[in-house]
Amino acid sequence: MSILSFTTTPAIHHRLLIEKSPDIVYAALTTQDGLSGWWTPDTIALPKVGSVSRFSFGPDYYKELEVADLVPGKLVQWRCLKGFDDWLGTVITFELERHPKGTVILFHHEAWKAYSKEFASCSFDWALFLRSLKHLCEIGKGYPYPDFNKV
Repeated sequence: MSILSFTTTPAIHHRLLIEKSPDIVYAALTTQDGLSGWWTPDTIALPKVGSVSRFSFGPDYYKELEVADLVPGKLVQWRCLKGFDDWLGTVITFELERHPKGTVILFHHEAWKAYSKEFASCSFDWALFLRSLKHLCEIGKGYPYPDFNKV
């Protein structure tokens, strides 16, 4: 398992419990249907290392993320190729740990160049999207863009 880690630069970290198995959470993080259900409905994604996923947020903005690493039921890692300038080159990692009640996600968005307004708003938005992921896995209904901040 190769986890890229950048501890000398600003990083966003979150931890949450999802009361479902790691396999269910992993599918929500890797399949087009899963990602569309919690992040943005306008998703093109393939669960294959080296593939590039595209996530659109309205008509004028999208992100392209390379799938850097996948370990079924344990790890999903992306590297940002296109998006806001602050996002370029950042690495997003979801570590999944089995828990008696389901799955703990250790989330990292690392390799930011600096603390910035985008960094601060991104940290908040990730917390909302992770809540959307939790809802999708646990009750079958997430709150993807543009509704992620209306619940």
